[in-house]
Parts: sequence; structure tokens; C-alpha cells
Amino acid sequence: MGTEPKNITRLLQQSSGGNKQAFDELVPIVYDQLHRMAARCFSAERPGHTLRTTALLNEAYLKLVDADVIWTDRVHFFAVAARVMRRILVDHARGQTREKRGGDVEKISLEQSMDVGAQAPAQLLDLDRALERLSARDRRKSEIVELLFFGGLTYDEAAAALDISPATLHRELKMAKAWLYSELAQGSGEVAM
Repeated sequence: MGTEPKNITRLLQQSSGGNKQAFDELVPIVYDQLHRMAARCFSAERPGHTLRTTALLNEAYLKLVDADVIWTDRVHFFAVAARVMRRILVDHARGQTREKRGGDVEKISLEQSMDVGAQAPAQLLDLDRALERLSARDRRKSEIVELLFFGGLTYDEAAAALDISPATLHRELKMAKAWLYSELAQGSGEVAM
């Protein structure tokens, strides 16, 4: 396990240097963690969800393999993977909510709204719009939420990806959650704590 992060980083750097075979070697090493990230997105899946874990993972892989990114290390890779999965889920939700929503507002907690597999497509879109507004105000707070809730990174991994201390991450996450709570409560849905 101790050499795995180093191997991942080495393969990512080789891939960034133009070695296409390095990315192919990387996939079996990172597949399990990527699968866990995708499965986490569906841990509280609502009945009848049309996107599955394997489909999300496959689509994310295709986007990652074609990404024009200079990989720095494994944490950077998983941070980008989290962003890619978020975009796929949001795009899927947009496709599911082409018609205007009705007036029935479901009361959910902030944690439920951030459990990316649990909400209806409209709720995911509300969360995505709120995260975009948060990003415009404070990009790092938005990235913290994205890495933790969409990427399934640990506090330490997310802190490393953002080059901040875990204590700073925790403090900023609390502020981000409070801001999101306020935004989602003011928006089209009511959010309970």
C-alpha cells in the first residue's frame, strides 16, 4: 500500500508526458477507488434511477482518458475524477428535468441534499447551482464540498489536494455548509437541518 500512491503518481506523470501506455497501466490500480467513488454517488439511490454505478464509472473513465491535464499526483487525479463525476451526474439530472418542476416542495436536510445519489434530479440541479454561486464567491469552499461529497475524498486527502491543513478544511467546510443551507432554504426548496 505504501508504494501504491508513488506508483500512481509516477504513472500519472508519465501519462502527462505523453506515454499513453502509462494511463492504461494506471487504470487497474485506480479502478477500485474510482468504483467506490461512483458507488458512493448511488449509496442512497432513489428507486428507478436510470444511471448506474458502472455507467457513471465508464463515462468518467472516458472523460479522464481524454482529459488534457498535467497530472501532479494521485490526489489531483481523484480530485479531477470527482469533478468529472459531478458534471456527469448534473448533466444526467438536467436530462431528467426538462419540464418545469411543480409546486410540491420536499423538506430535506442539508446532508441529504449533499448525498449525491439520494436526491431527485431537480434537487441535484439546485445543489449544483448553489455550488456554482458558492464558487463565484469562494472557489475553495466550493471545491471542498465537491471533493468531500462528490469525490468521497477524506478530509486529509481533500486538504492535500487543496494544499491546506485539515483544520482549515474543517473550518471552511462548516462555513460552506452554512452558506449552502441558507442558499438552498432561500431557493425553490426548503432545507431542514
